Amino acid sequence: MTVLSIGHCTYDITCPINTFPVENQKYRFTQRIEGIGGPACNVALLLGKWGIETYFSGVIGSDNFGSKIKKDLETSNVNTKYLETNYELLTSLSMILVTPNGRRTTLNVGDETNFIKKFEYLITPDIIFMDGHDYNASKFAINKYGQAIKVIDAGRLTKDTIELCKYCNYIIASKDFAEELTKIKIDYNNTQTLVGVYNTLKNRFTNSQIIVTLEEHGALYCNNKQIKVMPGLKMNAVDTTAAGDIFHGAFVYSLANGFDLEKSVTYANIAAGLSTAKLGGSTSIPTVNEVIQKYNEKLTANMPGQMPPNPNQPMMNQMANQNPNNTPNNNPEELL
Repeated sequence: MTVLSIGHCTYDITCPINTFPVENQKYRFTQRIEGIGGPACNVALLLGKWGIETYFSGVIGSDNFGSKIKKDLETSNVNTKYLETNYELLTSLSMILVTPNGRRTTLNVGDETNFIKKFEYLITPDIIFMDGHDYNASKFAINKYGQAIKVIDAGRLTKDTIELCKYCNYIIASKDFAEELTKIKIDYNNTQTLVGVYNTLKNRFTNSQIIVTLEEHGALYCNNKQIKVMPGLKMNAVDTTAAGDIFHGAFVYSLANGFDLEKSVTYANIAAGLSTAKLGGSTSIPTVNEVIQKYNEKLTANMPGQMPPNPNQPMMNQMANQNPNNTPNNNPEELL
C-alpha cells in the first residue's frame, strides 16, 4: 500500500515552562525539543517509521529548518520527491510552550499562502491523506486518483476543508470543527449532545465515515449503525502536542493494513494516548510495537472499544441507532 500525504509542514521547537508567561517579563528555557511539525508532515513521518510506503507533498524554505525537515523525513523512510522548496519564503516555524499540566500554546511564524505549485504526482497512491491546508493540491489528487481511499483531517472550520470533506471516505474531525459546524456544544454529562453532533455531521457528509476526536475523552464514531465513544487512554499527560496528528497517522496505518473501523479507531486512540506521555510533537510518536502491545493487552482484557470510563467523568460509552431525522435513539444501550 502506498500513501500520499498532502499539506502543511513546520519545524517545531518545544519548551517546557513552569508557568505561562506574563507580559513584560523575561523567561529562560532550560530544555527544548526540536522536530518536524504540521499535521500532514507528522502523519507521513509516522507512516514512514511504521513501514508504510509514503510520499509527502508540502513546502519548505531554503533554510536550515527546511533542510532538517527534509532530512528527518528521508531518515524515516518518507519519499520527499514531492516536497517543494520555496526560495522566497522561510520554512514555517512553531514555538510551543508546554505547561506542567500537559497543555500547550503554539506560536507559529509562517506564510499561510505558501502552497504547493507543482502537484502532477507520478505515483498511484492507495490512500490520500490531506490536512486541508493546500486545497488545490488536495483537489488535484482527489480528481486524479478516484479509486484511492481519501482521509481528511478536519481540524479547522474553513470553506476549503468543508469542500474537501465532500470527497473523502473518512473525515476525522476535531472537537472544535464538529461543534462549530454543527452548532452543538458537546456536554460529556449529556450523551445526547454527542449523538446530535455525530448525526448532524453524518447527515451533511452522507458518503463518509465520521470520526470526531475528543482530546483526552477519546473518539466518537459509528460502527454497525451504533454510535460509540471510545474513551482515551488514562495517561499522565506531559505534552499533548501532535496527539491528533498521531491519531490520524495510526488510523491511516490501520487502513493500509486492512483493519476494520473498530480496530482502526482503537489503534489510533492508543497511539495518540501513548504520545502524550512524551515531550514534543513528532518526537512523541510511539513505535508500532508499543501500540500493538497495548492493543493486545486490551484484547486480553476483552475490551476493544469498550474501555472502562473515568470515574470522574459521568459520560459512559453509549450507542444509538442513526436516523435520518437527526434525533437520538430514545433507548441508547450502554456498552458497559
